[in-house]
Amino acid sequence: MNILNLIIGLLSGAVGGNLAGNVMKDKSLGTLGNSIAGILGGGLGGALLQALGVGGAAGGVDLGSIIGNVLGGGVGGGVLMAIIGAIRGATHKTA
Repeated sequence: MNILNLIIGLLSGAVGGNLAGNVMKDKSLGTLGNSIAGILGGGLGGALLQALGVGGAAGGVDLGSIIGNVLGGGVGGGVLMAIIGAIRGATHKTA
């Protein structure tokens, strides 16, 4: 994974985390929390796609690679933010 693909994945993860936080207001972690969870999820999503051979596996900077990194990072960021938000919500209800 080259640095450009990583940066694209992390930035799109932050956007995906914040979009998921806006859609699921009850699970939102706030702008900073959503961004941090999204960045982590974006990095994990990009790494997972690379391991599967999708989206920038060759390290190229073509349009398909960029779109794959944006989608993988955004979805990974949104999913991780939703998971963390759900866990946080469940622990606050029982405490």
